Amino acid sequence: MHNGGVPEEIEREERLRVSATAACRHLAAWWELDARDLPWRFGRTTPWGVMVSEVMSQQTQMSRVVPYWESWMAVWPDAAALAVASTAEVITAWGRLGYPRRALRLQECARVVAEEYANELPHTYEELVALPGVGDYTASAVLSFAFGERVAVIDTNIRRVLSRVFLGMESRGGTASRTERELAWCVLPEEMPERDASGSSVIWNQAVMELGATVCTAKAPQCGDCPLRGECAFLAAGLPGLGERRTRPRQRFQGTDRQVRGIILNALRQAAAQAARGVADGRLETGAPGAVPRSQIEQLWPDHVQLDACIASLDEDGLLDMLPDGSLRLPQ
Repeated sequence: MHNGGVPEEIEREERLRVSATAACRHLAAWWELDARDLPWRFGRTTPWGVMVSEVMSQQTQMSRVVPYWESWMAVWPDAAALAVASTAEVITAWGRLGYPRRALRLQECARVVAEEYANELPHTYEELVALPGVGDYTASAVLSFAFGERVAVIDTNIRRVLSRVFLGMESRGGTASRTERELAWCVLPEEMPERDASGSSVIWNQAVMELGATVCTAKAPQCGDCPLRGECAFLAAGLPGLGERRTRPRQRFQGTDRQVRGIILNALRQAAAQAARGVADGRLETGAPGAVPRSQIEQLWPDHVQLDACIASLDEDGLLDMLPDGSLRLPQ
């Protein structure tokens, strides 16, 4: 798929664009009726709110994100508000979303936005990817969903849908291939003044992603309910290779360092919340407020070698403070 390529490639691109035009029309109608009513959609939040939703949604189901996003935005509605929050508050508010390092990177991003961009997200891809914790996907998603720019947004769901519909094959996960990126740009609707809103690249990106999350799923696609079933090369071919390999491999959780890190952070969050209640009630604490003694830490996990390694990694990530007496607490 190259502009100015050999005639066969040009003809193939043209066929893809014709097919995409029909798909765009069907998908836009489906989006209008069936899109989930998430609080950061349909122009109901700021560009910063879109950024927060995208960071929270990385490797996390949308249904889990919604209450955290709503609570987070109620406390820190913009980058400037988040920039001055304490690290302990940020980690506590992140709760059980997983991968808590994302919370600290989001706060680092907020500080740059507040200090260098007057509390307004930058509008260019180059400036966005230069922000802490922002990669290609997040920058592209913000440009499309927050600023309405014509840009191909490429995540696991979008790659799966486009590969199935237009190439008739599964997307195998991993890093997006050159073919997948070229396909995403090739079928992206052109922005034309006379075209109605249903043909916009923004709706296309959102709808393709939504379809992959709710209908064109990895292992059990609901082809009978799919608005693109008439255009889908994968369905026409009989779903070749479906279920042979997951687009995104299932990861073991029980007994992993990720589980242990979560247990430690949960104990520190509970201690911080108890300390906050003590301050509110006028009770004085002995020792460092919100700190968990080493004796209690050692009861959290039987394998102390793994426990110590996870404590060290949390300390390296800036997610806890190690005090001289061996106790731990959230960063202050």
